[in-house]
Amino acid sequence: MTTHTTTNKARGALAFLLAALILVGTLGVFTEAQAVRLKDIATFGGVRNNQLVGYGLVVGLAGTGDSRKSEFTIQSLVNMLEVMGVAVDKRNLRPKNVAAVMVTVQMPVSSKPGTRLDATVSSLGDAESLLGGVLLMTPLKGIDGKVYGLAQGPLTVGGFSVQGEAASATKNITTGALIPNGATIERGVPFNYNDQELLKIHMNQADFSTTMQVVDKINQTMGGEFARAQDITTIELDVPPRFAGNLVPFMASLENLEVSPDSKAKVVVDEKTGTVVLGRNVRLSKAAVAHGNLQIVIQENLNVSQPGAFAPGQTVVTPETELGVVEEDRRLMMLEGATLQELVDGLNSIGATPRDLISILRTLKSAGALHAELEVI
Repeated sequence: MTTHTTTNKARGALAFLLAALILVGTLGVFTEAQAVRLKDIATFGGVRNNQLVGYGLVVGLAGTGDSRKSEFTIQSLVNMLEVMGVAVDKRNLRPKNVAAVMVTVQMPVSSKPGTRLDATVSSLGDAESLLGGVLLMTPLKGIDGKVYGLAQGPLTVGGFSVQGEAASATKNITTGALIPNGATIERGVPFNYNDQELLKIHMNQADFSTTMQVVDKINQTMGGEFARAQDITTIELDVPPRFAGNLVPFMASLENLEVSPDSKAKVVVDEKTGTVVLGRNVRLSKAAVAHGNLQIVIQENLNVSQPGAFAPGQTVVTPETELGVVEEDRRLMMLEGATLQELVDGLNSIGATPRDLISILRTLKSAGALHAELEVI
């Protein structure tokens, strides 16, 4: 009865895995891959973000700022006050309402002076919370050291932290915050998108078949040999004469081209959660699999031996060890999967759980019977 119950539970667990596989689109084994838009599987040269970073101070905290151990916070506060004409002795400063922070901004290449962007603020010292704080004017610099923008404003914290004498409660992270539209661009990147005569398309996945499919689709749509593949992920594209100096309509039609991406057969295993995802092109050669679980249980009991009343002797503790070994008797099963569905059905027939499936797939890969790339994350 126990063996049947264990097998039913195992099959139930694998049935849940099969439902997850169906949700990610592995049900249609013999059908072609669904068409997707080009902009969903590739990026276009000249369309990118630039990283900006700055160092600033957040003020107005309710005693949750940096302590005196954060020397750079005190020094920054002294420098700021001196610039404003206030002479202070840093030994008298108590920066519990102030926190040193790093400010980061993603600036699109199309940003112009006056563009408002979101700013992310992260604590740099030992502040407990940034809730209720206001960021003072902070210059934002690029990789070249030039200032491209300024950030300032009240912080939005997606959590809270409260503490009493004997208990505390915290929700989410309170040392990170966001300032919606808190960054203003003061200097744009000198780049005119419409002046390009040559465009490049970068594929997200490295696959020759998909890259050539995109090249053929573009040339067929444009009515000429405008696109060519430079390597497995890069496509070079000449701008048609009718779109010279006006690339936005051209890119709008280009990014909506539909292709059916191909990919290598792949199995991804997450051992931390027991999750297994199998790609649609996974194949399995004929193999014999026997998989069983060995369970060993060791239990220690302490028994007390006590002499009778008025009898000579001493009370002693005698340890007792109980050892139980349970090994499942699984028969040898033949598996041969020309398709993913047959592979899963074969593993289901031996009652494999997701954890068992990980071990079986590894062993099949080592035996050369699994024709797919096995990635463990």
